[in-house]
Formats: sequence, structure tokens, C-alpha cells
Amino acid sequence: MTVLGVDGWRSGWVGARLDGRRVQLLALPDVAAVLAVPEVAVVGIDMPIGPSEDGARACDVLARDLLRRTGAASSVFPAPVRAVLATDDHAEARQLSRDATGGQRAPSAQSFQLVRSIRALDDAVGVPMIDALDACAAAWSAQRLADGTAEHVGDGTTDARGRPMRVCW
Repeated sequence: MTVLGVDGWRSGWVGARLDGRRVQLLALPDVAAVLAVPEVAVVGIDMPIGPSEDGARACDVLARDLLRRTGAASSVFPAPVRAVLATDDHAEARQLSRDATGGQRAPSAQSFQLVRSIRALDDAVGVPMIDALDACAAAWSAQRLADGTAEHVGDGTTDARGRPMRVCW
């Protein structure tokens, strides 16, 4: 099974495509290119996905706690709140964060450097899970149609343009 590990960097994204024991490093210009890498079963992204609206994400807190005993807790940056994704100005981001968290949090300069990449990733994978699952079901049905194994229901009628009115799976 081929997998892809990805991290953001100044020039876009760097990917490590792992196929068995073979690694191929890829320079990828944007999130669309990351998601378009062919023949990859799973993509792991070293970037927060799913910003909180109003505080720290539980997963970040728990990851820091797990890494604390190894001395690596500081390697988990607190993800910015969603409001911060609306700006490229650090001072404004700090104020937006304080407003959203009741004055409790504001991104450090280091965390703020991730905002553009987090925003790009959030925009690219912001699709609601139910819609993603519906797309998977439609792809499964399309594959069955292509293979000639699909089933369907309908009474054989067509619409005004001659398209069959049926449900296929």
C-alpha cells in the first residue's frame, strides 16, 4: 500500500511518498497538488485540520500531554482558532483569537507562520463528512455501473431529455 506524508514549507508542501521500503520526495506547490498525488491510499498531513471556533482543540492538549514525558510537548503547536484564518496580519490574528477565546489565547509568531497553510488545507478539505460519504457511495455505484454489476429500481420511464429515471447501486 502506498501512503503519503506531507508537511508545509515556505515554497508549498513537501511530500514523502512511501511504497514499501521505497521513498520518493515530492515538492508540491499547493494543497490541490497534494491531494492529486496518484495511487496513494492514505495521506498523513503534519498540519492541524479542523480549527476550533473558541479555544484549544482537545487533540492538541492530549498530544502535548503524551509527549510531555519525552520532553517533546513543545513540538505540538496550539492550532489557531478558525477566526484567525481570515487574516494575514499577526496583530489582527492575535486580537481575533483573544475575541474568540475570551482573552485566553493568541497565536505566537511561530504558530502564526502556519496560518496560510492551515487556511489552504481547511479550504481544500472543508467538505462536510456526510457529503464526502455520499460521494464515496456514488463512486461505489458508478464502479458497479461500469463493471456491469449494478442493480437498479425504476419503471423504465425517461425524463424529457431521454434520461432514465432510476436509482442505481
